[in-house]
Amino acid sequence: MTTPSDNLSHSVEDQPPAVEVHHLSFRYGTPDEEQEPSKESGEANQQLPAIEDISFSLPAGELMLIAGPSGCGKSTLLKCLNGLIPRSYPGIISGEIKLEGRSIANLTLRDLAQHVGTMLQDPDKQILGSTVEQEVAFGMENLCVPRQEMIRQIQEVLQRLHLEKYQKQATHALSGGQRQQVAAAGILVMQPSIFLFDEPFANLDARAVDELETLIAALRAEGRTVIIVEHRVEEALQLKPNKVLLMREGHQVFFGDTEAFLKVADPEQVKLPIQSTLDRMSDLSQASAALVRPIVTGQHNQLQTDRQDAPILTFDNVHYRYNLFSEEILHGISCSVHRGETIAVLGPNGAGKTTLVKQALGLLRPSKGAVRLYGEDTRALSVAQLAARIGYVFQSPSAMLFAPTVRKEISFGPDNLRFPQERIGEVVQEAAQALNVFQFADRSPFSLSFGQQKRVAIASVLAMQGKILLLDEPTAGQDYRSYIAFMEYLRSLPDLDALLFITHDLDLALRFTQRVLLLKDGKLVADGPPLQVLADPALLDACNLRPTSLLRYLLATQNAIA
Repeated sequence: MTTPSDNLSHSVEDQPPAVEVHHLSFRYGTPDEEQEPSKESGEANQQLPAIEDISFSLPAGELMLIAGPSGCGKSTLLKCLNGLIPRSYPGIISGEIKLEGRSIANLTLRDLAQHVGTMLQDPDKQILGSTVEQEVAFGMENLCVPRQEMIRQIQEVLQRLHLEKYQKQATHALSGGQRQQVAAAGILVMQPSIFLFDEPFANLDARAVDELETLIAALRAEGRTVIIVEHRVEEALQLKPNKVLLMREGHQVFFGDTEAFLKVADPEQVKLPIQSTLDRMSDLSQASAALVRPIVTGQHNQLQTDRQDAPILTFDNVHYRYNLFSEEILHGISCSVHRGETIAVLGPNGAGKTTLVKQALGLLRPSKGAVRLYGEDTRALSVAQLAARIGYVFQSPSAMLFAPTVRKEISFGPDNLRFPQERIGEVVQEAAQALNVFQFADRSPFSLSFGQQKRVAIASVLAMQGKILLLDEPTAGQDYRSYIAFMEYLRSLPDLDALLFITHDLDLALRFTQRVLLLKDGKLVADGPPLQVLADPALLDACNLRPTSLLRYLLATQNAIA
């Protein structure tokens, strides 16, 4: 349990690479399928190879970052490394994978699970235990670890991740970021020699990111090997990866050190640190640079709002607790949303952000106070009436998706709102094209990558044509180009009265909003323009927000002008 089993262990003197991949290719489907090639692309493409001719070697104790657009094959590669492909996902695989010098072709998933730990992109697909303690114990129970030893290791890992106060808490009651930390605890307690993290920073506040970075540094110091898939490249680079693998359309387009990666990465596709992006602009065409510069510098977030009109959404002294015996989550929040506003809701994991947003569409009702939508108390409105006016995209797409095809998924809402059939076809096509999922219209949403599923979920809400759109972590799983494109599209919709989104991505707030709501411990602690709110270092630290290179750049530019 505490050391790798003999069949994968080697002496320090003659230690082979921790991970070796030779000409690895994989196509989803069954081996007897004979299908004509398709122009579709994506991680779960059943026609073209999801990954093709991938080769790299990573010594023990090193860290590798895998970057690239959504659907380029990153998560598929991780599934090959941990053995889920082809054992749980049928398809045609070729090439070879060796872990610590041993081919994994004939190893069982049970064998691999003791040496390779994986934190999935979506924690809701990974967490099985009803409480935090049960979740962390799950893997050890399957290995028949003695109870006292199990208790000791649970305590140790929860303390290491500062989760001990949640030990007895129900996992479903945690925030998305907290569930992600619990998923990490469940892997850590198994003590694998190789760790795979699929977008580990997606739902975490800065303090949790700091803790995860400290954990990863400690794992490397212990000689563990770490591979990270991450769209938040700037934060991943803080870990000082030894190697970066850049992928595009299932192919390996670069493998090398960080310095070389920053010189070849396309800033239109990969979100780089601000200085690297500005440096690369000279390499772009004049048209591309003109497109990228305002996005980078936040020059295009000044939309007109009408504060003379009555607010369209009002939170009036909103308190909330889940039941009479639970602690209060929201403590008297008051604020209003006006027509034309784009607002970011920021704050630490567990601050009450999602709980507040759910009050707006009646999924939760205030324990005290009131929420008014277009002047009407939401308590007096039915779910159907609310759904026709306000759309909400959950943090996890798996909480929303259920239809057999993407087309049926997107058409479900308009159909239930009794749109005319002709109009349903129009709104479905428009939403699918806007979110770049139209090419998947006849595919199962469950065959898509996490990022693609997230875009399908947004499209399904967008097709209902509500006047207010609420998005919970909209950019999770999205490559830079995708999230810039759909955020630009959403802000340009003439019939959308307001856009609110919950995020831990400060750059998203800086680029696309005129206003930030900052929550901490269920209270609204700041409300104002992004640069005004985010200029206070003490407030950022108190709310677990880490300054980004873009924030520092904009503040410095603002000070220079002043």
